[in-house]
Amino acid sequence: MPPCYSGAMNVPAGEGPAVDALPEASMQGEEGSGTQPEAVPAKDAWLPRWLIRHPLYAGWVWTGFWAGLIVLDEFVDLAGWTWYVLVGMAALPTLVSTLAVLKATPRRHLKPQQESVLAHFFVRFLALLAAFLVWGFSVVASASISSTVQVLAGDSEREVTSLGLNLLLAAVPLVFSVLWLAFIVRCAWFLRRLRGWSQSPANSRVPKKFLRGRPGLRRLVVGLAHPGLLLVAGLGTSVLALLLASVELTIDVLR
Repeated sequence: MPPCYSGAMNVPAGEGPAVDALPEASMQGEEGSGTQPEAVPAKDAWLPRWLIRHPLYAGWVWTGFWAGLIVLDEFVDLAGWTWYVLVGMAALPTLVSTLAVLKATPRRHLKPQQESVLAHFFVRFLALLAAFLVWGFSVVASASISSTVQVLAGDSEREVTSLGLNLLLAAVPLVFSVLWLAFIVRCAWFLRRLRGWSQSPANSRVPKKFLRGRPGLRRLVVGLAHPGLLLVAGLGTSVLALLLASVELTIDVLR
């Protein structure tokens, strides 16, 4: 008579079912195998089901709404600082989701890229070339600004100092915007390596422990932390606001 086993079989590590992947995979629903998604836990009951199913579409609608307000602000001519608020609101959902995902992801989850030695040195060469161009532009701009200040202020040191401080204050929003753009691009680059371009990636490098007991909220956060949405919401709206407001402010101060 063959022996009977009443206990659970010992399964070697790595060969058992992917239990950690179930919370996210169970929310795939209609986009996955065609079955309806499982019941949302009580902690996620406050989230609308359409928002859980289509977080990326909701992000596009949110971004489009605030981008329209940025354009409207140019015609209504509100306070000069309002475009900061509008850009921040446009990028708020995707930026908060991105920061949450990146904070919960150890750096070891990002595998090193298999680039050749030639590609490595070529990228460094382009970086050095860009740095030289920026340095040359700054030298020319500094000389031009210095000449303009001397013409406007004459020999008065107080006037020269006053105009210099005004130019410095006018340049702060522009410098802040450039650093903001670099931050957004860097975050989007990491998101592309971490979760790809899909709305709800089934296979991503986001840690399984991230919102393990909240599959609905996890799907929403990972869906909003999309590299394309972050680029448009953070980068696109910032460029739009710069073209409409910041450059005009700098030109007015220079005059």
